[in-house]
Amino acid sequence: MRDVALPLGLGVLALAWGGPLHAALGPSFTGGMLRHMAVVAIAAPLLALGLSGGRFDVTLRWPRLAGPIGASVLEFLAVWGWHLPGPHNAASASLGMRVLEQGSFLAAGLLLWLASIGPAEQRGARGAGGIVALLLTSMHMTLLGALLTLAPRPLYDHEACLGLTVLEDQSLGGVVMLLVGGTVYMAGGLWLAARLLREEKPA
Repeated sequence: MRDVALPLGLGVLALAWGGPLHAALGPSFTGGMLRHMAVVAIAAPLLALGLSGGRFDVTLRWPRLAGPIGASVLEFLAVWGWHLPGPHNAASASLGMRVLEQGSFLAAGLLLWLASIGPAEQRGARGAGGIVALLLTSMHMTLLGALLTLAPRPLYDHEACLGLTVLEDQSLGGVVMLLVGGTVYMAGGLWLAARLLREEKPA
């Protein structure tokens, strides 16, 4: 699994940041949200599966500082912070800020998945924490997606895509976050719960 997951995660990052998705949707809000979800909900868990337990797994070096609940708080701050109008508009207007935004999304998402999945020798101690962390993340992703979808006016300065109005484009981006972010993190939490039950059953 590790040998396959790592190159797949890197491939998703390449497609999200410079592939046909960017060419087709450009700087639209929906395009940005698809890139965001590709980074934190697809690439990050794949990379975490590939790195977990290896020498690049930071949760092995600093287990107390990189616990699942703390990582979920960092993910929350990164996601909600960059979706405030000021930081979001700054990232849309500046390449440097956009690199910082995408880098923080990747770092926070990777840390959360690494802390939640945990290497084999730490699964017992981290199992419940990882489940809670992913389910909490699913909840706040769903909430933010719903707020963006139902907002009565545009919140950001951005171009629309696919012939949509700016407000429709923002709402579509919110739906992407609600469906992809909420579903993937929920599925991750349920997978961890099922794994924990399987590992405890023989005992």
